[in-house]
Amino acid sequence: MSGGEGSAGEGSGVAARTVRTSRLDLVPLAVAHAEEMAGVLADPALHAFIGGTPLSPPELRARYGRLAAGSPDPATVWGNWVVRLRAEDRLTGTVQATVTEDGRGAEVAWVVGTEWQGRGIAREAAEGLVALLVEHGARTIVAHVHPDHAASAAVAAAAGLAPTDRTVEGEVRWERRVSG
Repeated sequence: MSGGEGSAGEGSGVAARTVRTSRLDLVPLAVAHAEEMAGVLADPALHAFIGGTPLSPPELRARYGRLAAGSPDPATVWGNWVVRLRAEDRLTGTVQATVTEDGRGAEVAWVVGTEWQGRGIAREAAEGLVALLVEHGARTIVAHVHPDHAASAAVAAAAGLAPTDRTVEGEVRWERRVSG
């Protein structure tokens, strides 16, 4: 992971950073990524647990434009990254963080295209994202995982999150609390 200064509460400092892991670059999301990502996310099976349907390139461009503009709430920072597998120079998925509580809280999510699943990409990307957030002061990191989505639960566990007894809209709340 790349180094840096500042706190998650500074918002754009975290959201605007490229994170480098052993095989991946987490690159801040831009509208220009929509065309390639439309292909990555085109498999309807990706939506089995998260709902919805694949977006067309124009729909994804519009969505990425909204995400890149940032949260309308100044107390909330949206961090969205595309996941680039350096060895193939291909986008393979996305990770995201919604940072609140002046940087002390973050909710994370990830998705990797069907073609790249089973290669540890989601795990590595989630670990890199969580490490970035902790480095910048996050003390509580949360993910919501469908109870039947074993692969996503494994990613959450690898990123240091543990399941709680709470569910939100049918998904199990996973948490990592960092002392400090």
